[in-house]
Amino acid sequence: MTSRILIVDDEADMLRLLRRSVSKALDCEVETADSGEAALRLFAPGAFDLVLLDIRMPGMDGMAVLEEIQARAPGFAVIMMTAYGAIEVAVEALRKGAYDFITKPFDHEDLIHHLRNALERGRLLQENIVLKKQVSATETFQGLVGASPVMQGVYDTIGMLGKSDLTVLITGASGTGKNLAAQALHDLSARRKGPFVRVSCPTVPENILESELFGYAKGAFTHASSDHKGLFEAAHGGTIFLDEIGDIAPSIQTKLLQVLENNEFKPLGRNRTVKVDVRVLAATNRDLKAKMATGEFREDLYYRLCVVELPMPALAERQEDLPLLVDYFLDRYCGKYGREKKRLAPDVMPQLMAHEWKGNVRELENVVKRAVVMSTGAAITMNDLGWKEGTCVAGLETDDLTTIPYRDAKASVLTQFNTRYLEKALEKSGGNVTQAARASGLERQSFQQIMRKYGLRSDTFRKGAID
Repeated sequence: MTSRILIVDDEADMLRLLRRSVSKALDCEVETADSGEAALRLFAPGAFDLVLLDIRMPGMDGMAVLEEIQARAPGFAVIMMTAYGAIEVAVEALRKGAYDFITKPFDHEDLIHHLRNALERGRLLQENIVLKKQVSATETFQGLVGASPVMQGVYDTIGMLGKSDLTVLITGASGTGKNLAAQALHDLSARRKGPFVRVSCPTVPENILESELFGYAKGAFTHASSDHKGLFEAAHGGTIFLDEIGDIAPSIQTKLLQVLENNEFKPLGRNRTVKVDVRVLAATNRDLKAKMATGEFREDLYYRLCVVELPMPALAERQEDLPLLVDYFLDRYCGKYGREKKRLAPDVMPQLMAHEWKGNVRELENVVKRAVVMSTGAAITMNDLGWKEGTCVAGLETDDLTTIPYRDAKASVLTQFNTRYLEKALEKSGGNVTQAARASGLERQSFQQIMRKYGLRSDTFRKGAID
């Protein structure tokens, strides 16, 4: 789409010169205004991509126009033109929201450079706004599931990094979705039509990993009966994902560093180097800084890999996503195993919400998968999950709380109280949240927040009443 720029100056000759030179250099549409008042009659959010605004004008000056533009469209890109020596005025304009300023008389190329940078910034901001709207309107993103604020942040970051070619280090505990994040980064990139090669570093023996990554020539070692293309070469034009990078040996770290620095390497048994065009993504559940301190991981390699870090949150950090994840896995595995859609029995979700989930989303997925396979009825019970009825999620009897730590006992009691209280209130109201909240002496929003926290759904209790 062609960019549109509004240029505001009280000098007619300057406006004619700028209209001609700017529209030609940037291949854009240019509108002009000879006063602040005229500029504001033309300006509206979405009408232009950039405003080039003179500060000194009779009547309504540039500072007043800037303030009005920022009031109508906060953060809109405005470049101020000011006379040489009036830098303090330009600085004040920056404080009031201007993106940049340029002093008169200005060099044409310098002006075009400022304008091009401002247009690019505006384009990126608009893409980011669109992405945020898309993310906020859905509970899934590139295979990842969750609507919590922390996951919205992850989606936003992946969306921005996907447009770049930066090396990304994805961190987080096992089961948090690092593989899905890497796949999403590739799928959103300009390399999406190229190969995506995943290497599970811990599963390949140390003496084989080097030859698998970089390849080898015929005769390089015993049983090397032919040339073998390595995984880096196989990923040419695409992305290579080094999963659990913290487990690779120091000798391979050295060769990997060379690839990251020069985009080239020597296969085993060859004298010539192989040049590759590959984006590198890596993931780890280890504390690489601690491994650096003990000499187990090269510091220079860490900083080559961690150009940008993408932390994946543990399930405990986004507990409100658990009901969404359960529904997602129920749909997925009921479909996969040819079962009719199942639901949870009313007492199950509170137990799931209170569980520690040390294995994160992967552990939850396995629990739901097992329950789908093992359950015989339409409702999944505690027995279907493999947990005992009448026990807390850690498998401890709830009627003897002194056998568990105070914090765990407190959490268990609060979970049971909140769950049972809200269940009774919803049962009495027939699932009508407004009535249940009013009877409980709570605001509807607060009542719903507690419902979400403990995985309660009003339709479970509904008997024809309408929220």
